[in-house]
Amino acid sequence: MTTLFLIIAMICVLGTMSYLRVSLVTTTIAAAVVLGVGSAMDIVGTITWAVFLVIALPFNIKSFRQNFISRPLLKVYRGIMPEMSSTEKEAIEAGTTWWEADLFAGNPNWSKLHNYPQSRLTADEQAFLDGPVEEVCKMVNHHMVSHELGDLPQDVWQYLKDHGFFAMIIKKKYGGLEYSAYAQSQVLQKLAGVSSELASTVGVPNSLGPGELLQHYGTAAQQDHYLPRLAKGLEVPCFALTSPEAGSDAGSIPDFGIVCKGEFEGEEVLGMKLTWNKRYITLAPVATVLGLAFKLRDPDGLLGDKEELGITCALIPTNIPGVETGRRHFPLNCMFQNGPTRGEEVFVPLSFIIGGPEMAGQGWRMLVECLSVGRGITLPSNSAGGVKTAAIATGAYARIRRQFKLPIGKLEGIEEPMARIGGNAYLMDAVTSLTTTAIDLGEKPSVISAIVKFHLTDRMQKCIIDAMDIHGGKGVCLGPNNYLGRGYQAAPIAITVEGANILTRTMIIYGQGAIRCHPYVLTEMESAFDTDAARGLATFDDAIFGHIGFATSNFIRSFWMGLTGARFSNAPYSDKTKRYYQQMNRFSANLALLSDLAMATLGGNLKRKERISARLGDLLSQLYLVSATLKRYQDEGRLTEDLPLVQWAVEDSLYKLQDSLDDLLNNFPMGLGHVLRWVIFPFGRPVKRPTDVMDHKVAKIMQTPCASRDRLGKGQFFTNCENNPVGIQEQTFIDILACEPLYDKVCKAAGKRLPFMWLDKIAAEGKALGVLSEAEIALLERAEIGRLKSINVDDFDTEELRANIKLPAKQEKAA
Repeated sequence: MTTLFLIIAMICVLGTMSYLRVSLVTTTIAAAVVLGVGSAMDIVGTITWAVFLVIALPFNIKSFRQNFISRPLLKVYRGIMPEMSSTEKEAIEAGTTWWEADLFAGNPNWSKLHNYPQSRLTADEQAFLDGPVEEVCKMVNHHMVSHELGDLPQDVWQYLKDHGFFAMIIKKKYGGLEYSAYAQSQVLQKLAGVSSELASTVGVPNSLGPGELLQHYGTAAQQDHYLPRLAKGLEVPCFALTSPEAGSDAGSIPDFGIVCKGEFEGEEVLGMKLTWNKRYITLAPVATVLGLAFKLRDPDGLLGDKEELGITCALIPTNIPGVETGRRHFPLNCMFQNGPTRGEEVFVPLSFIIGGPEMAGQGWRMLVECLSVGRGITLPSNSAGGVKTAAIATGAYARIRRQFKLPIGKLEGIEEPMARIGGNAYLMDAVTSLTTTAIDLGEKPSVISAIVKFHLTDRMQKCIIDAMDIHGGKGVCLGPNNYLGRGYQAAPIAITVEGANILTRTMIIYGQGAIRCHPYVLTEMESAFDTDAARGLATFDDAIFGHIGFATSNFIRSFWMGLTGARFSNAPYSDKTKRYYQQMNRFSANLALLSDLAMATLGGNLKRKERISARLGDLLSQLYLVSATLKRYQDEGRLTEDLPLVQWAVEDSLYKLQDSLDDLLNNFPMGLGHVLRWVIFPFGRPVKRPTDVMDHKVAKIMQTPCASRDRLGKGQFFTNCENNPVGIQEQTFIDILACEPLYDKVCKAAGKRLPFMWLDKIAAEGKALGVLSEAEIALLERAEIGRLKSINVDDFDTEELRANIKLPAKQEKAA
């Protein structure tokens, strides 16, 4: 029995050391202490000590370990893991890791998360939002843009240029605004709530485009020439990357340039002949300067002895002969300027390469690094802004619109999709804030940008569908008073661009995350192919044994937290969020464990097991979304009235994480999932989806004027003006609530229950009964006008719906 206790004590000590991730030396000493106690009790003898020393000493004597353990392992590793291509290496090394690496490591440091600074606007940035952004929102009639003009009005274009909307990222020394990433996000969110065309037009020049690339890589001459012109709106930029043959697989672009001598502006210069066929290029039809990505070749060795120089980026003025722009695509009735651009053997000087001739072939790194910033701002912000506006508008509509003698927002069937909209609006705003915090801290978060691009555009699409379901015919019938229809049409565009969502989920998030975020894998890969053999072996030895300890720790952590429900794990607060932090501790350890096992069993084939990668990526993604939600709750003062929004968002994300984890175990390689399920889910799935009661609380916030509702829609355009149906409806919402006690007063005086409609008739009855003041009568009459405007749908004369575009004669005849 004493021997059994000693064995149990040894297991507990080793398990605790592994759980706490102490060093190998400390663990060895702790094990020796246990054996020493056993010796003192005459339980442990010489043979046990000999076995212990035979095992422990080789692992602790570094020179022995390197030569007799790590060297054979390194040889095996090189045979399993193919060397990365230069393109893969550049993609992996581009950008930085941030909080996502902590989540991947299986032991998140919550103090670190909460100590990141809260994003705030400067006085200038707030003034821009309250002034020019507010003004341009008032100028845009979305129905006119999408149905009548097929473009933003010229006065809006000019206003955007004159007030620096295209210069938010450009430094002040060049005449730009030099706003923070957070400020850019807030601007785009507000614009997106008004018009996807407006937000896209402003967003693209401020994300992946010539301005971003010039500031990071341009020559001084290029910067001095272009940046002031871009800042003043004298140049309209676009960036041409996507080709018919290369969409998400941008590295395979067929567009090319040949280094050669030629004549440019009357002089013979060293340059390149460019041939390209690009599509889906935002602002291409109106651009004056074209950022172009192509593969550069030097068959005559004019730049050196390398023929295939690689992907290169250049700035091409669109007025150069041979540059074709002007035609437009027609993306789902969304009238932002988007179209193809082509060129056939267009000769330009080598000085047109961004950064000059020495940057020839460096375009892939430039694109990946800049994309990680722009992709983390534009589409996520547009998605968050659209959903925030939809949440407030849907709450108001559901309170105004009545069926079965009740506001439809009080029907449980309506509460369910309303909660999804409100909870996601809270989460998405939180995610954009945390992500832009990273960018403003100097990070280039390639993994995070992929996470937020995929998940926020995906949630936006689902939320718009929910809002359409709630609005019914009001959402389906397009017109000046429909604030959802065009957003519904635009949603798949966001899903498609800047890396299609399917590819982003199945290949990018985990493909980059597994290598960049793992504390040891990238070091192992680099050391395995280090040209300095001694250095490579030493580095590999440190990494592989660190990796073994890391994997063991995550197994122990997963097992212990599975048994205990993670109730003994660290949480920074003891309030209602405590269990969320503990569940994240548990799932973080699960992610780290399963990642190592997936890489061990599949090796280099993991990147071809896209559905395994996708589910592992889902775990990392949902952990990041929950982190952002809890960070927002912390930053805003842990306001208990916002708890329903926090709880809904967190529980929904953790439930989605659990679903992906469950699917992963069902499909884990080599049948290991059935065994791992006993480690990870020993008592079944621990997380429940948000309850009906939680749905009710979120829906109630959306339909009740309160501080929580104000925070939910913070920063959006709700001004009551002619071109803003959401703002008009918001005023009607306030009026309707103010009318309810007046309605009760009239019903009581009349001695009967009147229908809550035709409020002008209620006013007339109240006037006849002498129970309403003139101001109250006027309120009821105004509310009735607003009520009808809110619930009615637009209608048109047949001729108004005809396209007023004359086709060229031969096309008209064919039609």
